[in-house]
Amino acid sequence: MKEGKVREGIGVMLYTKKLKIFTGNANPGLAEEIAAYLGIELGDVQVSYFSDGEIGVTINESVRGADVFVIQPTCPPANKNVMELLIMIDALKRASARRICAVLPYYGYARQDRKLKARDPITAKLLANLITAAGATRVLTMDLHAGQIQGFFDIPVDHLLGVPILAEYFQNIGIEDPIVVSPDVGGVSRARDMASRMETTIAIIDKRRPRPNVAEALHLVGDVQGKTAILVDDIIDTAGTITKAAETLLERGAKEVYACCTHPVLSGPARERLEASPLKEVVVTNTIPVAPEDRFPRLKVLTVAPLFGESIIRIHEDLSVSKLFE
Repeated sequence: MKEGKVREGIGVMLYTKKLKIFTGNANPGLAEEIAAYLGIELGDVQVSYFSDGEIGVTINESVRGADVFVIQPTCPPANKNVMELLIMIDALKRASARRICAVLPYYGYARQDRKLKARDPITAKLLANLITAAGATRVLTMDLHAGQIQGFFDIPVDHLLGVPILAEYFQNIGIEDPIVVSPDVGGVSRARDMASRMETTIAIIDKRRPRPNVAEALHLVGDVQGKTAILVDDIIDTAGTITKAAETLLERGAKEVYACCTHPVLSGPARERLEASPLKEVVVTNTIPVAPEDRFPRLKVLTVAPLFGESIIRIHEDLSVSKLFE
């Protein structure tokens, strides 16, 4: 690994071979972008599969005394990517890495963060326990489905925000008379943050979800008449919530409707629903890789690599990460 330097954000700062980045198979494209931004090469790791499906990991370079960052979102296939992450962390710990930061652009199982009925698991907490037990000393993630998941960890968590990236995009394309809309009550703080950055107002859709992956839009709080609505959420999974919300907004007089999110899970009928929807554009980030078969002309993918790159070097140099959002 060669020496590099940060090119912008916190000025010129040299760092040595003691900073290393590794990745599994979850999102190698994003890991390569982050490494390129930092001016270093990805660490040499081999992730292989035995015929019975067991995962093997081989670290092909010394990590003794190094600050190691493992970039591995726990996106679909979630269980496979989780096991790759845990095994890589264990291998690095046993190879005497000084610090191991699990970089999770997308934290899977985050929607199972509480008991909704008797005998439900709290899988988001279980995953936090597994990551800690494997040997991670820090977590870097983005837009947790519920902010309180940070408290599930007994190690430091740096929580990045996707809203600044999304807001900057919409400011740059020059939307006239925008209004930011939360597709449910739980996303109001996210919508308020984005509206503040765009210097506009918000509206809220009161949604009822009778069962997982099924959404029913009920009431709209706010006036969207004649305005360009921007729906903002953390996750688009099957796209039921977003497409129903778009229809509701147009029925209430919105001129156009855009949608954006940080994590494009895009499972099941998501692509078909989004393509058939009245949405003018769907803007997402690359925390999760978007498969070629899930892409369509109105889908715009923004990169989070510079933000993660700046955060990684700040963690490595023991500087404040929160300064990135001031």
